[in-house]
Amino acid sequence: MRLKELFISCAVSASIGLTGCASLPLNQNIHDGRAALSSGHPDDAVNYFNRAAQLDPNYTTSSALRQSVWTYLGRAYYETQKYTEARSALEKSLARDQGDNVAHLYLGLALVRSNDRERGLAEMKTGLNGIHKWLDNISTDNDAGSYWDPNKQIRKDIEKGLAGQPTAIEVAVIAQRVGKQLEEEIDRVARDETRSRYNTGSRN
Repeated sequence: MRLKELFISCAVSASIGLTGCASLPLNQNIHDGRAALSSGHPDDAVNYFNRAAQLDPNYTTSSALRQSVWTYLGRAYYETQKYTEARSALEKSLARDQGDNVAHLYLGLALVRSNDRERGLAEMKTGLNGIHKWLDNISTDNDAGSYWDPNKQIRKDIEKGLAGQPTAIEVAVIAQRVGKQLEEEIDRVARDETRSRYNTGSRN
């Protein structure tokens, strides 16, 4: 059982381009940064992602939901309430890829916290609508589609949060929830895909 669990853990990390089973400093810093974020240690995450950005400022994860090192660094700064630094990192990410919906999401959050609510609301809506569309599109993929948001909970939360004419603060609440859900979804999808491949291989 332990061997199977180790295989799944390494395969999950490798499948999202964050292999903690390898010794590459870049991948290790990204892996440790994500772990620090998820465990509520954003200051540590800032240090890890800063080191990763210095090693490769063009780094982008290989998971289906692609995010740059600047998106992760911006998210970490946001969690430490350093909103100026968060905006700078997230704007770097968007300068590279305007399609990074998670960067739009957290840029909007950072702007709202900096009292630029009008622009912040627009950025959050761009991010949320983009994430909803991305989930709709990937659901049509025969290989990966069944793994992502299978019960449409993330999409339902987005629809509910954007219904009517919500204020920037109201949208910020749903934006933070969706950001957390997506990060958890990346790991859950990777684990499910790995288990499926492992079980299929075991039967052959």
